[in-house]
Amino acid sequence: MADKRDYYEVLGVGKDASADDIKKSYRQLARKYHPDVNKEADAETKFKEVKEAYDVLSDDGKRSTYDRYGHVDPNQGMGGGGNGDFGGFGDIFDMFFGGGGGGRRDPNAPQRGNDLQYTMTVEFKEAVFGKETEITIPRTESCDTCHGSGAKAGTKPETCTICKGSGQQEVVQNTPFGRMVNRRACTNCSGTGRVIKEKCGTCHGAGKVKRQRKINVRIPAGVDEGAQIRLSGEGEGGLRGGPAGDLYIVIRVKAHEFFEREGDDIYCEVPLTFAQAALGDEIEIPTLTEKIKLKVPAGTQTGTYFRLKGKGVPKLRGYGQGDQHVKVTVVTPTSLTDEQKDLLRQLGGPASDAGNDQEHHESIFERMKKAFRGE
Repeated sequence: MADKRDYYEVLGVGKDASADDIKKSYRQLARKYHPDVNKEADAETKFKEVKEAYDVLSDDGKRSTYDRYGHVDPNQGMGGGGNGDFGGFGDIFDMFFGGGGGGRRDPNAPQRGNDLQYTMTVEFKEAVFGKETEITIPRTESCDTCHGSGAKAGTKPETCTICKGSGQQEVVQNTPFGRMVNRRACTNCSGTGRVIKEKCGTCHGAGKVKRQRKINVRIPAGVDEGAQIRLSGEGEGGLRGGPAGDLYIVIRVKAHEFFEREGDDIYCEVPLTFAQAALGDEIEIPTLTEKIKLKVPAGTQTGTYFRLKGKGVPKLRGYGQGDQHVKVTVVTPTSLTDEQKDLLRQLGGPASDAGNDQEHHESIFERMKKAFRGE
């Protein structure tokens, strides 16, 4: 077992991952590497590896044992499926792609709806403090007229007389190697096992319709770029009474002109005059919620950072907030009188202003002014 990869690494999750995180990662990887979709040479091997990891980490008992002992022989109780068990491809294909996995499932059984993804762009401070909003998404829902059956009111679908409701036909061929029996989707009912003679006038036999759905969404405080919010049951409607899928909202955060974010910490850059840096001063600093005083000691060098504890982003999972880190940049004067130049020469300062980046410092001032205004 020494050559086996860590199951958490296989699924790309941490050891503290929740059951939902593990399931979500598995579904994404299984779609990516399913042999019926991915034709790369190593896709089958990767799919089996992902399935084995999920079989263990999705079971609380197996996961607990794995966390304590790591990889063990499957015959000793882990049952990871690492011995080439290719079973389940058809069922998993049905789960993700709505059929085509060999006809193992009942064609008339309830079917779960597809998951949906919605990308939401929020302002920098909306991500920090959270917000409630309403979004409109297009999705398929069960037809209210026929209640998802696809049949006209007062009628119901009939069992296909060709496949007897199985959704499959057996095709027999005589070949030089003997008699071959193949299975394929029934051409009379398109593999559904049912025939609708009188279709619903609203959905035209589909059993579902497209609608614009308004949904209230709560963005939690502290959410960051790339985060996903799962709304259970807000995806595509199911078929034949099956449950609806889920809606995943992916967060995109706009950049801020003055503040930058790293995790739960906030960073900003503040200009100082030469005199303030040399003699020290008390300056006003904009934070996410207020303006506070910061004491700058005499002799502060450009590039020095000051930490404002608890002035960062609220922690998404847990209590407290991050910090704000203030970087000071000393602005070199560009226009000096002769008297000022003489004073600087006496202090041992440079006589010329070569290499100054006045435009950069002006932009710092402008961004800071906007931050003071709460923009």
